[in-house]
Amino acid sequence: MRKTLRVFTPIYILLALAGVFAACDDTYNEKQMATRKQRAELRRLDSLAFKIGTTPTMDCLPVFVANEKGFFEKEGVDVRLRLRNSHLDLDTLLRGGWIEGAFTEMVRAERIVDNGVKLRYVAATNSYWQLVSNRNMRIRKLDQLSDKMVAMTRFSATDYLTTLAVDSAKPKNAVYRIQINDVKIRLRMLYNNEIDAVWLTEPQLTAAKLYKNPVLMDSRKKNLNLGVLAVSEKALADKNRSRQYAAFIKAYNAACDSINKYGIASYAHVISKYMGADEKTIKALPKITYTHAKAPREKDIEVARKAYKN
Repeated sequence: MRKTLRVFTPIYILLALAGVFAACDDTYNEKQMATRKQRAELRRLDSLAFKIGTTPTMDCLPVFVANEKGFFEKEGVDVRLRLRNSHLDLDTLLRGGWIEGAFTEMVRAERIVDNGVKLRYVAATNSYWQLVSNRNMRIRKLDQLSDKMVAMTRFSATDYLTTLAVDSAKPKNAVYRIQINDVKIRLRMLYNNEIDAVWLTEPQLTAAKLYKNPVLMDSRKKNLNLGVLAVSEKALADKNRSRQYAAFIKAYNAACDSINKYGIASYAHVISKYMGADEKTIKALPKITYTHAKAPREKDIEVARKAYKN
């Protein structure tokens, strides 16, 4: 005869287990509630902070230094950096009001202004660009860009500089403008023989030249200074934002003084951290001087405005 074994669980054990599960559920809910509150507080603090967009380029070094050296805290301002690899991404943040300002260049900035976002050019930067050709393509002169591909960004300083290069050299056939917005991808394409020539600024420019890629054109020889730190007029109209801006500029100027005093080599760790440059590239960087925040030359603004309109 088949026997069935019956196991009887005392009621107090079941109640205890139920209590354990309820306690676990309460703990989980409490944690979720705490996490939501923390996220809400972080969002609140971020919304109150003064946010600046940057790219991994040497024109942004003063804010990277100010961030690392505590200059912002010293001035009593909470500055949050938005790190992006292209000016195009910063355009989106500026237009959406997600940041108060950005390091960019004035041809792009004029396009943003034309789209209805009022900007103030608060500091001319030391940005410059050089057109670097792929050493394997054996391009040594601008007129050899005929039927070649040039990496640049539309509606930008590099687009305008490409026009100047083509107009001056008059290659036999068309020069193809390939939109590559990400500065790191642009350099990688040069390394991987995926492009004929690219527009680069520092430190990507020095990295490219270390591999013997020839320079075809230098924006500085055109007496152009198109780099700029632009801040939203809407932000500056707000009393609290205006106070933050004043403190930000003090810290920015202090960082410029520090870099000029000790040299960029003293901030190799900052360049490596924010720009991804290796030790060899950092050691080969040219001497770069940083000036206090000052509005760009009117002639450069006019050049940028005409370049965008055309």
